[in-house]
Amino acid sequence: MSAPATSVAAVILAAGESRRFGGAKLLALLDGRPLVQHVIDAANASSCDPVVLVVGAGADQLLASVRLGRSLVVRNAAYATGQASSLQAGLIAAASADAAVVLLADMPGVRPALIEALVARQRGSAAAAVTALWHGRRTPPTLLHRDLWPALHDLRGDVGAREVLAGRADVVSLDVDPTQGSLDDIDTPDDHARVSAPPAG
Repeated sequence: MSAPATSVAAVILAAGESRRFGGAKLLALLDGRPLVQHVIDAANASSCDPVVLVVGAGADQLLASVRLGRSLVVRNAAYATGQASSLQAGLIAAASADAAVVLLADMPGVRPALIEALVARQRGSAAAAVTALWHGRRTPPTLLHRDLWPALHDLRGDVGAREVLAGRADVVSLDVDPTQGSLDDIDTPDDHARVSAPPAG
C-alpha cells in the first residue's frame, strides 16, 4: 500500500486530436461553456493543487477560448504519439504532489465533489490508485499515487494508466453517486447531442 496523500494535484488531459468528433471537440458548447471549461472549473473548485492542463492539438485555439483560473498550462509537443505522453507531461508538472487526480477533458459532467471523494478514499485506504466506478465499469477520473509514477513514465503510445493498474491488489474503486456528477465521455457528435439534450419530461 501507499502512504495517504497529503498533497494532491489535478491533471487534465486535453491534448488529443478528436478524430472521431471531426473538429475541435473540447470547444463544443455545453450549457454555454466549452466542454473542457466544465472540467477546468471542477478542478479549480477542488482542493487539488496544482491544477495542470495538458494541451497539444489545437492548443492555441483552445487556450484562447477558455478561462484558466488557477490552472497551469503544459504543452505536450508529442501529443500525436498518444495519451501516455500527455499523462507523463502532466505528472512531471505535478512533481511536488503526493498523488494526482487525472481527468479527461471530454468528461464535462465531473464535479468537484467527485474529485474530493477520490482524494478522501485514497487517504482512508492508502491505496496506490482510486478509480471511479460508473455504471459498473472503471473509468477516469483516477487518482494515482506517486508510487505508480515511475511505471507510468514507461508507458508508450495511446494508452493510459489502465495497463499499469491491471491486476494490482492496491487499487480500489469509488462508486460514483449521481450527486457527484456524470462520467459520460463525449467522443462523437452524437454523444454531444445526447448529453446536450434537455431531460425528458
